[in-house]
Amino acid sequence: MLLEIAVKTAAVLAAFLVLPLVVGQTEHKLMAHMQGRLGPMHAGGFHGWAQLIADGVKFAQKEDLVPDAADKPVFKLAPAVALLPYLLVLLFIPLGPGDLVGSALDMGLFVVVALVGVGVLAVLMAGWSSANKYTLVGALRGAAQLMAYELPLVLAAASVAVAAGTLSLPAIVTAWNPWWLLWQAPAALVFFTAGLAEIRRPPFDAPVADSELVFGYLTEYAGLRFALLLLAEYVGIVVVAALTAVLFLGGWRGPGPDSLGWLWTLLKTGALAAVVIWLRVAWPRLRVDQIQALCWKGLVPIALAQLVLTTAVVLAL
Repeated sequence: MLLEIAVKTAAVLAAFLVLPLVVGQTEHKLMAHMQGRLGPMHAGGFHGWAQLIADGVKFAQKEDLVPDAADKPVFKLAPAVALLPYLLVLLFIPLGPGDLVGSALDMGLFVVVALVGVGVLAVLMAGWSSANKYTLVGALRGAAQLMAYELPLVLAAASVAVAAGTLSLPAIVTAWNPWWLLWQAPAALVFFTAGLAEIRRPPFDAPVADSELVFGYLTEYAGLRFALLLLAEYVGIVVVAALTAVLFLGGWRGPGPDSLGWLWTLLKTGALAAVVIWLRVAWPRLRVDQIQALCWKGLVPIALAQLVLTTAVVLAL
């Protein structure tokens, strides 16, 4: 029993450390090709394979500065608060059938959605404790955005839970049918979009708008603490992509034996992560009012309608 717990914990930690770095490296390369950037293609020689290592060395060499007027304990704690919820979320995401999940809770979906919402605390902590007007404005933007998009995120997830008749993530994958790709497509779009807003990725990056707020709530961070906050963003990409794959794309379900299920989960997660990167390159940043309008006038009504439809179909059957 203890050995099994140790092995699963080690696997989750390995995924937590490796997958975000893979996403970061992929983002470097895709953006370099899409925008004709030459810099990321040189470090290490062939195709710039060492760019991520170079970035890590750069962050490690930078001086770790804390503003004199900052609330120092809160300022230093914010990166850990940003990272920890995503680490815990990875415990509940099933990679494959059987024991390929850190913890298969019956209330897994409820726990995961609750943990994703903790991110607003890190944003507020970083922005308020920095004692900077730009960081405070960025933090308030982030808090308003995260609290608004939590509603469509939960409603979209609830639609799948009602369709599957369970809150267990492995059980949702087991209950999944290919026709859900059409039936639950609106909920999938809402969930994925709200997930992007929750992790503040473009075009929902108004809290760190460099052309308006220097770098928003991240302005006063440097060195490894800044690197940890960036790592939290990449872990968030993995979490949102993996949850979308598990809830709406069948997770480990695919052609071939169940023993290859983990491969399907990773492929689906990787494809969705590539979409997240493409959106950063292809879409301009939304204004704060546009972000709120999209949430309350677009995503919330769609998610509510999808939830009502799902409930009616389940009751009729």
